[in-house]
Amino acid sequence: QVQLVESGGGLVQAGGSLRLSCAASGSIFSINGMGWYRQAPGKQREWVATIGNSGSRVYPDSVKGRFTISRDNARNTVYLQMDSLKPEDTAVYYCNARIRSDSDLRYEHDYWGQGTQVTVSS
Repeated sequence: QVQLVESGGGLVQAGGSLRLSCAASGSIFSINGMGWYRQAPGKQREWVATIGNSGSRVYPDSVKGRFTISRDNARNTVYLQMDSLKPEDTAVYYCNARIRSDSDLRYEHDYWGQGTQVTVSS
């Protein structure tokens, strides 16, 4: 079994910063891309950032220049540094990873964390 566990959410004032972490554990053979998504109440899940296993990073315009994704391959962990936060960044943040499990080396599968709440007050 593979698990992703997020941490680091909370309440912050507009203009502040938060750092999210997501650790993958279990029967992991390899991890390809890792990323973050978010979902605000009444809205669809939105992509926030992706980092490849070589370290390449991609962001949507809505967070570019404010959010930074990074990963520690030795710890199977992905991070999201969020700066200059805005009230519209309020959402539940989910991490995602494409993982090849020890139990099935033929395929990669997408795994999701349970989500962590980020609330930005104005």
